[in-house]
Formats: sequence, C-alpha cells, structure tokens
Amino acid sequence: MYNLSCYNPGSFILAGIPGLEKFHVWIGIPFCVIYGLAIVGNGTLLYLIVVEDSLHEPMFFFLSLLATTDLILSTDTVPKLLSNLWLGSQEITFTGCLAQMFFLHFSFVVDSAILLTMALDRYVAICFPLRYTSILAPQVIIKLVVVIVVRSFSVILPDVFLLKRLPFCGTRIIPHTYCEHIGVARLSSTDISINIWYGFSVPVMTVASDVIFIAVSYIFILRAVFHLSSQGARQKALGTCGSHVCVILIFYTPAAFSILAHRFGHSVPRNMLILFANFYVAIPPALNPVVYGVKTKKIQDKFFLLFTLKKTQ
Repeated sequence: MYNLSCYNPGSFILAGIPGLEKFHVWIGIPFCVIYGLAIVGNGTLLYLIVVEDSLHEPMFFFLSLLATTDLILSTDTVPKLLSNLWLGSQEITFTGCLAQMFFLHFSFVVDSAILLTMALDRYVAICFPLRYTSILAPQVIIKLVVVIVVRSFSVILPDVFLLKRLPFCGTRIIPHTYCEHIGVARLSSTDISINIWYGFSVPVMTVASDVIFIAVSYIFILRAVFHLSSQGARQKALGTCGSHVCVILIFYTPAAFSILAHRFGHSVPRNMLILFANFYVAIPPALNPVVYGVKTKKIQDKFFLLFTLKKTQ
C-alpha cells in the first residue's frame, strides 16, 4: 500500500510565492488584469479573422493559431494562480498537475513552431510575392499545422510518462504556482537524471532549431528587401515584418532570460524567479494581439470598423 501511494499520489500542494504570502491579494490584481486583456485581445483577434473575408490569408490564419495557443497557455496557468493567491486553493490533483504541465510545455513548443511558420510566411511573401498564394496553398497550410501539432505532441507527451514512473514518497509541496516537469520531478525520492536530460535538452533543442531557422529566414528576407529598387517598397516590406519581429522578441527574450536566471542566477531570490515565471506565461499572450493590432493596418481597419458599427447600431 505504501509503494502504491508513492506511485499514485492523490494530490500536490502548490506553495504559491514563498515569502510574499502577505502580498498575495495584491499580486493577484495585475495578473487578473493581464489575463483579462489576453482573453479580450485574443478573442477579438480571432473573431475578426473568422468574420472578415479580407483576413482569410495565410498570415492571418497563422496569427489565429498563435492567438489560440496563447489562450491555452494563459488559461492553463493564470486561473489556478489567482485561486491560489486569492482563495488559498493550493491543492492540485496528480492528474491535474500532469495535465497542467503538459499543456504548459505543449503551448510553449507550439508557439515557437508557429513563429517559425510565420517567418516562413513572411519569407515567401517578400521573396516570392507573385507565387505567394500558390506556395502557401490551403493544403500546404494544413500539412504545416499537422506537422506543428504532431511534433509538439511527440516532444512533450514523454514528459507525462517520465513523471508517472516516479515515486513520490516524500514531500508533495511544489515550491511554485504551477506544475512544470523538472519542478515536479525534483520531489521524487529516486534518480531523475532521465527527466533532467530529456526535460531540458529535447524541448530546448526543438525551440533552438526554430530560432536558428527564423534567423536564417530573416537573413534571406533582409537580403531580398535591400535588393528592392525603391525606398518605399523597402519600407513597406520591412513594415510587414515589424509586428512579427516584436512578437518574436516578446516570446524568446524572457524565455532566454528565465533559462539563464535558473542556470546562473543562484543569488536571485526564489520568489522573484517564481514571479518572473508567471509574468512570462501571462504577458506575451496579452501583448501579442496589441502588437499586431498596432502594427497591422488591416487589423486596425477591421477593429475600428467593428466598434464603429456597434456604436451606430
């Protein structure tokens, strides 16, 4: 019975943000606002892309995928965070913990793959403008989406089985606000070297390859742009990439900082690392629709048209 309970723990306790318990109520307010912005922004973006025929283009289809994944990422973590900070609901079932961990890492890998696909979209649009619709035909887009989902699923699913094989006979208090693979694995009383090797190397290498291919895409894009004859054409081509570059920086810069902080920032307080980790999963989903709304004229026009029609009705 003892061994059975070790391998089938009923639940874990999410400790929240240790050392800042008396500020939990106040810390939850900005996260609630950010989450609300993410829901409204991405929901509005998805609605515009669905109802407006002029936005039925490959670029906006990939953007709708990004918005959907951002909603999954923020909804997977922020509601549980708020219930922890405001209601003291720290318990999470073992199954719920595995599900939260899976969707957290799955969303991250899918986001990275979508950003790579959007870089490919910009490369085709600028380098082969006359063949854009034929190269990115609907059947090609469907194949790309299938590859993104299958790759991400195949990379992250082993994390679930790597955790299920571990015994948890000691403490079941997770010093965080959500479940992530290595954080949960460290609670086990057995060797977790396979979890550490797989949990860090495989997803990181997957994302690292995405970053490399994105960089290569933009090298070709910049090369094509600077070979354009007119200044206006160069500015227009660079303008179409501006929003995508901003979203890339919003996504990858905090991720790189978080990895470096956990690896080398031993003097950084634990509660600060936890706070930053939560802002990382909350802020990009809220900022991405704002960035595309500000920098993409078609979305701006449809957004203002939507609210103008509502006011006149």
